[in-house]
Amino acid sequence: MIPVATKIWFTAAELAELALPSLPRVKRKVNERASTECWALAVDDAGLPLARPRNARGGGLEYHISLLPISARTALVKRGFTANVDSEISVFPQPKSELQNQRDSMWSWYAQQSDKNRNEAERRLAVVNQILDLVAAGLGKSAAVGAIAAMEKIGASTIYEWLKMVDGIAADNRLPYLAPVRKGGGRKADVDPKFWQYLKSLYLTNHQPTWSKCFYKAQEFAQMNGITIPHEKTLKRKLEAEVDGRVIIAKRKGFDELRETQPHQKRSVSHMHAMEMVNIDGHKFDFFVKMPDGTIIRPMAVVIQDVFSRKILAYRMGTSECSVQTRLTFADLFQQYGIPKECLLDNGRAFASKWITGGAKTRFRFKIKDDDPTGLLPSFGIKIHWAKPYRGQSKPIERAFRDIEESMRVEPALDGAWCGNHIDAKPENYGNAAIPYAVFCKIVDQVIARHNARLGRRTETGNGKSFDQVFAESYAVSPIGKATAEHMRIALLTAEQVSANRKTGEIALAGNRYWSPEMLGFAGQKMTIRFNPDNLHSEIHVYSREGEFKATVPILEATGFNDIAAAKVRARQEADYKKATRAAIAKENILTAAQMAAMMPDYTDDAILPDAGVVRPVRPNIRNGGAAAAVRKEAPQTDHIRRLDFLRVVE
Repeated sequence: MIPVATKIWFTAAELAELALPSLPRVKRKVNERASTECWALAVDDAGLPLARPRNARGGGLEYHISLLPISARTALVKRGFTANVDSEISVFPQPKSELQNQRDSMWSWYAQQSDKNRNEAERRLAVVNQILDLVAAGLGKSAAVGAIAAMEKIGASTIYEWLKMVDGIAADNRLPYLAPVRKGGGRKADVDPKFWQYLKSLYLTNHQPTWSKCFYKAQEFAQMNGITIPHEKTLKRKLEAEVDGRVIIAKRKGFDELRETQPHQKRSVSHMHAMEMVNIDGHKFDFFVKMPDGTIIRPMAVVIQDVFSRKILAYRMGTSECSVQTRLTFADLFQQYGIPKECLLDNGRAFASKWITGGAKTRFRFKIKDDDPTGLLPSFGIKIHWAKPYRGQSKPIERAFRDIEESMRVEPALDGAWCGNHIDAKPENYGNAAIPYAVFCKIVDQVIARHNARLGRRTETGNGKSFDQVFAESYAVSPIGKATAEHMRIALLTAEQVSANRKTGEIALAGNRYWSPEMLGFAGQKMTIRFNPDNLHSEIHVYSREGEFKATVPILEATGFNDIAAAKVRARQEADYKKATRAAIAKENILTAAQMAAMMPDYTDDAILPDAGVVRPVRPNIRNGGAAAAVRKEAPQTDHIRRLDFLRVVE
C-alpha cells in the first residue's frame, strides 16, 4: 500500500491500486487513458511538463496530481496524500524537495525535443547570457536589453519574456527552460469511427496505395454518409500516433518485411570444427550455356560447403537439381574428406527425397512411410537440420553463391553470356552469346578454387586467412569419420524399397527382373535394394529393411521366343538349381518315412470297453407285433442279434 504522506506524483500502478473515483482500477486501463489524454505531453501554465520519468527500477512515468479528475484529487486529499486541492491553479512552484526532480524532468523533456527546438534554445540562451553579462558589468537592464535587441534584431518584449523564463534558475539549468514549448492546436479533431475504420482499411493493404489516394476515396464514403471529416494531414498524424508502426509494415509490405525490422541473429561457429557440419544447396547460374546437343540452358550446380571454415568442399554440375546429382555430390565429399556429423539443407525435392533423407522423421516434403528405405544421410548417422523455406539467411552457402557469381562476371570468356540476376536486370547484350558447357565447367572450377584460396577473409574463423587455410588447420586436428568401400557403394547407389515375389523371390524394377537362388529365402518380404540408376542392366544389391546386406542379384534378361541357345542355358540353369537344391537337402540329413516309423514303439489294441453307466430296457410291442415278438423270442440268438441288443442297451 502507498504510504500516506505529502505526495503529488503517481505512477499508473499506484493510481490503479488506490481505486480512485473516475479512474480505472487496472494498470493497463490507466495507461490507456493516459495515452488517450496525452498525459505524457501535458504541461502547466508555465510550460513545465506534468509527467516525469520514474526514478526507480523498471522506469516508466509518474503523473502530476493536476492531471487527475477533480473527484480523484479530492479523494487523495481526504486520504491525506496532499493538502493541495486547487484543481484549476498550477501546482508550481513546488516545495524545495521537488525542485531537483523538476530540473531532471526538464532535462529529460529537453532531450526528446527536435534539433530545431534545441538550436532555438541555444540561440535564446546566448542572447540572455549577453544581457546578463552587460548587467553584471554595470549597464542598466533596460539599456542592455535595448542594445542587444537592436544588434540581434529581436523585439525587446521578446527578450524580456526570455529573461522571465529563466528568472531564479541556475545558469547551468537555463537551457531546457528556454526551449520553445509547442502546445499544439488545442482540442483534438473529432473523427467519425466508421469513416476512420474505412480510411485505415483502404490504406493498410498489400497494394500499398498512397495516403492521398486513400483520403480521396474515403471522401466519397464520407459524402454518401453525411460525415464531416478533418484535413488530410490531420488524419495522417492521427494514423501515425494511434496505429502501431509494426501494423503498418505488416499490412502494407508483409511479414517478411516486418522481419527485416528486427536485428539479425548472429550465429557463432567458434565451438565447431571442420567437417562437423556441412551445408548443401543448389544454385542456378546466371549465364547461358550451350550443351553438346545444341540446347541453351542455365546450368545448375549442387554445392556442399563446410559451415566452420566456409570452404566449398564438393560440387556437381548438371542441367537441373535432382536427387542423383545430390547423391553423387555427397559421394565426392565422402571419398575426398570423410563423413560429416551434421548437414544443413532445405526441403527441396533433390534433398528431401527418400533416396537422400528417407527415414528422417522431420522431412517437410513427400509422405513419410514406415517402410521407406533408409536414405543416404540417415544410413551414415548424419544428423539432418532443415533450413526454413525462403530464408536465405539460414544457409551460409548463399553468401558464397553471390561471391562466385560476382567473380564470374569479370571473366572475359563469359562476355555476352550473362543473363542478369533478376527479371528487370537484363543487360544490354542479353542473349548475345552462349558458352560451351565444357568451357563453362572449367571456368567454374577455376573460380571456386580461387574462392577457397583468397586471403583476407573477415569471417569469424577467417581472421585474414583463406577458407583453405582455416579448413586445413582444423581438419588436421579434428576427429572425422572416414568412408569405407561399403560407404562408397551405398553413396554411389540409389536405394529403393520393393517386395520380393511371393513365390520365386525375384525383384522387379523399371521393367527388369532380378533373381538369384538366395532370393528364395526372402520371397514375399519387403527388401531394400541399391542400384545404379544410370545402368539398370547391372546387378543390384539387396539389403534387409534394417540395412543388413543379403545378396548381390544379377538381372534376368528376356530372350527370344525361338532362341535355342537361350533355351539350353535355361535348361542348364534349372538343372544346376535342382542339383544345388538336392545338395542342400542332403546336407539337412532328413529322415525317410520308414526310418521315422521304425523309431516309434509297436502298437497293440488292449483297450477295455467301458461299462454302461445307464441301461435302457427294451420292451417288445405286444399290441402291434406280439406274434413277431414271440417268433423273435424263439429265434436263435445269433451274433448279429446279440450286437443289436448290446447297442440298444448302450443307448
